[in-house]
Amino acid sequence: MADSEMGEAPLERKQAVYRNLDERFGIQGEKYKGQQYSHIYYVRLHQMRSFLQSLISKWKPHLPVNSVLGLEEGKECIIVGTLYKHMKLKPSVLDEYSKERSAIPLVKLHNFMSTDDHLILEDESGRVKLAGPVLAPSAFVTGIVVAIHGKETSKGDFFVEDFLDAGLPPQVDRPLDSREDKYVAFVSGLGVGSSAFNPLQFQLFVDHITGHLGDENEQRISSQIVRLVIAGNSMHIQQSYFFGQSVAPKDHAKLTEPIRELDIFLTQLVSALPVDIMPGCKDPANYNLPQQPLHTCLFSGASAYNTFTSCTNPHQFDLDNVQFVGTSGQNIDDLDKYSDAKDRIEFMERTLRWRHLAPTAPNTLGCYPYTDKDPFLIESCPHVYFVGNQEKYETRLLQGPDKQSVRLISIPRFCETGVAVMLNLRNLECHALTFSTNL
Repeated sequence: MADSEMGEAPLERKQAVYRNLDERFGIQGEKYKGQQYSHIYYVRLHQMRSFLQSLISKWKPHLPVNSVLGLEEGKECIIVGTLYKHMKLKPSVLDEYSKERSAIPLVKLHNFMSTDDHLILEDESGRVKLAGPVLAPSAFVTGIVVAIHGKETSKGDFFVEDFLDAGLPPQVDRPLDSREDKYVAFVSGLGVGSSAFNPLQFQLFVDHITGHLGDENEQRISSQIVRLVIAGNSMHIQQSYFFGQSVAPKDHAKLTEPIRELDIFLTQLVSALPVDIMPGCKDPANYNLPQQPLHTCLFSGASAYNTFTSCTNPHQFDLDNVQFVGTSGQNIDDLDKYSDAKDRIEFMERTLRWRHLAPTAPNTLGCYPYTDKDPFLIESCPHVYFVGNQEKYETRLLQGPDKQSVRLISIPRFCETGVAVMLNLRNLECHALTFSTNL
């Protein structure tokens, strides 16, 4: 029988070669032996100093590189160290305890900056307060490693005349643009189980991604989606259940229903295409970064498919030789509390220029106390850098001095905006998909 009588053959979903590179964020082989966080700062300074040394020789080769202890008053030099930002409004455990005992109600600040903030640079030998208008405290946070040109003053401060950060790391060449269209879909902040979650809205998204919605053209585009990445905060479980107390039998459903409902949606998705799911700060995973994969026992339906991958946060992978790295948003949210920028994309740019995904960890952002590595260092520049659970969709193409090109994507919370993001692997162009149930 002819095709015209049988109808057109169904569209086949395109495929892409996928490599999961999350091994560097795993903590299975690590053992906690009471170690302190000084180790991770030491490793960070040691590795970043090696990056900066090669740049300093081209930047200002005529100046000597000194340690903090070797500074001499009035003598120009370069020092390399880790920035510490002194902030009087920064929350303290002791302050929180004393305020709890007082009758004065607490006002939670969104941002902890003040005009009295100042920067200090420290290395293995000591620390020195930085002075001068070159380094604006509002643009920096604790944990960044930089090289600074200046001289010590009579007051014992170091007057900064110029500074150098590591800049964008080297980038592997991206495949040429002459390939066929293939898309990666991103979504975050599903919030299944929360008051903001709209099941019909998410079902529309599922039906579109799986090719069960829209006309022939939309189904053709859906068949070109080679992977879906879910970037954290997929479910909402009441915080009262996380404090160790026993859960009454009547409340068991409240605890398990969001997980069961999410599994039903995921099973529909993984039956049609590969899906990566990352944990977020509200998901049932470890709180400290790097967050380990959500246990597959939570998803009895979806985990039966080999297209389902539970990933770490941060998540790093390679798709048709296009390199991706992304987080569920904690690193950028924390930068927003302790520094200032015109938008979230600028925060993302800074983390790339500082060559560190989470510079505020472990100072104000929880992380595992590594002793021999800092897994958040960015040694190779990604082609795509995404961050989930943001207020709105934003994107920008960042161009580096050595022909690096990075697509930056801020993914909004789906339960609040109904917005997902589509990225074309061929040319790294992306656009938003908006789903609404309003008539």
